[in-house]
Amino acid sequence: MKEIKAFVKPNRIQRVIEALSDNGFKSMTLSQAEGTGAFKAKGARPSLDFNITDSPVVKVELVCQNEEAQSAIDIILENGKTPEPGDGIIYLSDIEDAFQIKTGKSLKRYDI
Repeated sequence: MKEIKAFVKPNRIQRVIEALSDNGFKSMTLSQAEGTGAFKAKGARPSLDFNITDSPVVKVELVCQNEEAQSAIDIILENGKTPEPGDGIIYLSDIEDAFQIKTGKSLKRYDI
């Protein structure tokens, strides 16, 4: 299994979510976040929580089967890209296993 973490600009997140969902990636987690990358967006501002200047981003997290990962990445790239610099970043990690909280059963051998 693979975990994908993508940091996407807020004005592109709806397109990313809809495209992922339309292509079978129904389960994902979204979080509002602040980015401190090298590129500072026009809307960058001093953070209320940290002593930095930040740009707003949305973190999308999803877990999928190994053979589905490239498709999800391609969807995020296609729908998250803008003509401007600083569109975000995608991280890909291996997941050894996942467990359902209610039953304690491993999801390693099942569809996620």
